[in-house]
Amino acid sequence: MPKTFMVQRQPIGLTTICLALLSSMGGFLFGYDTGQISDMLLMSDFQDRFSDTMEQNAQGEWEPAYTKVREGLIVALLSIGTLVGAVLGSWFADKLGRRFAMTIECGVFSVGVLIQITTNRAWQQLAVGRLVSGLGVGALSAAVPVYMSECVAPNFRGTAVACYQLMITFGILMAYCWCIGTRTLESDASWRIIVGLGFVFAFILGAGVWLLPESPRWLVKHGHHDKGKESLSRIRGVNNDYDRAVVEHDFLEIIKHVKLEEHAGTASWVECFIGTKGVSKLAYRTFLGMFIQSFQQLGANYFFYYGATIFNSVGIEDSFVTQIILGAVNFVCTFGGLYVMENFGRRKPLVISGIWQFIWLVIFASAGTARDPRQEGNEAFGKLMIVSACLFIAGYASTWGPAAWIITGETFPLRTRSKQAALATAANWAWNFLISFFSPFIDEDINFAYGYVFAGCNLAAALFAFFFLYESADLTLEQVDEMYSTKGLKPWKSGKWTPEGYKKRGDAMEQGKEEGVGGAKHIEHVPAASESSLTASADGHFGNAEHKSAFRARMGVA
Repeated sequence: MPKTFMVQRQPIGLTTICLALLSSMGGFLFGYDTGQISDMLLMSDFQDRFSDTMEQNAQGEWEPAYTKVREGLIVALLSIGTLVGAVLGSWFADKLGRRFAMTIECGVFSVGVLIQITTNRAWQQLAVGRLVSGLGVGALSAAVPVYMSECVAPNFRGTAVACYQLMITFGILMAYCWCIGTRTLESDASWRIIVGLGFVFAFILGAGVWLLPESPRWLVKHGHHDKGKESLSRIRGVNNDYDRAVVEHDFLEIIKHVKLEEHAGTASWVECFIGTKGVSKLAYRTFLGMFIQSFQQLGANYFFYYGATIFNSVGIEDSFVTQIILGAVNFVCTFGGLYVMENFGRRKPLVISGIWQFIWLVIFASAGTARDPRQEGNEAFGKLMIVSACLFIAGYASTWGPAAWIITGETFPLRTRSKQAALATAANWAWNFLISFFSPFIDEDINFAYGYVFAGCNLAAALFAFFFLYESADLTLEQVDEMYSTKGLKPWKSGKWTPEGYKKRGDAMEQGKEEGVGGAKHIEHVPAASESSLTASADGHFGNAEHKSAFRARMGVA
């Protein structure tokens, strides 16, 4: 019997824990691939091979360097690949299944790694390799949150999907640490080892995902009802009659909503932007996801960009150490996000943290423009900027960091979920590219005043979350759909919305469906409004008259 934990009366199987941890390796690949390049650019062998100019250091010595265009292309082409990969990957996820898609995407990532480590002095080959790896990372960044959201019970979904962001930060931190370990090597091994380790992590995810069940919602959508129910039972863990009743209840809810969505026909990319009859707020949710993902990028990247400068002002001249300090703060504080997202919902943390981040960005930018921390005698301003950066990252890592991925996974209807998640993730990567490529040019003109731009963006993010984001915590994905379909419901009042027939959010079943029988419980009946659609689903699922009759009897249908 699979071991089961109870979270707010929802059975959570050990398979759920393994699913959250293993599939989050997609986040590790994301973080590791984005984190490694900033340190690799500083390695002596890497500079000798791929730099295109020379500049004087603080001691007046000439050393290899990069023009802003070349450095920008090497760094930012990964983001272009991820943007394209996020969009293209939705086709594989919808047609081949979530697991098969992730395996293919790990293979694409590995091809990019191979291209990078086989280059000699051609920076173009290196950049193309990062572009190809980006295709895999981008597709994974859209597929993994959707896969986890479709599998995990609502009362554990926030924690599970937040693990994806946790693994992103862990991947960034590990890239920094391993770069410190190899930077002393006076050969191409200093950077080839770092890039080549990507093979290992891609294999862990690409092969390991086949130890996990397929998304039950994807299976039901493609007519595999028996496998869908088996998958759901395995994910939840079934130890007693109550667990079976909850699985049966949720399985029938999935069938009902799949049948309703089938009436709308095949999903297209266009309707993600213009909507379609019978699906409420479809275009609204597309733009909601894209804006949330965009706002997630407008802040943290800025501090990682300026990290070496401000730490240098207080005597920490080793930029490798700087990266580890900021990466460690980001990683540790993301653990807080696991708790915050599960216990405080989505809206309040994003609104409060948006204001918090705005405050510290203003302080950071004001200190930097009042006194240049790079000049002697301004160490106090440098310390204030370090504190501001760390407090900003603490707020971001526990809220906006994980929340963007959670919202991406749980906001969209099943029929268009992969496409809308791909568009939202593509927005994330588009801003990642814009910030990484253009920041050097903007910094050259306005310096630390650049922080005011991001401060304004974070204040706008808080206002956006308040006025447009619906509270989706503790609801099944089908209930989230119902909430968005409720006429007259305002986002700032959505936290009080509960599904019809339920006493409160997070309940395993409607009131009246649970009845204690010697410590076990069973489903007593279903609402009359859904009986016909569920019976129709049963006709296609249960193969003979005996099974159909048993199904109708269990559901209270004549």
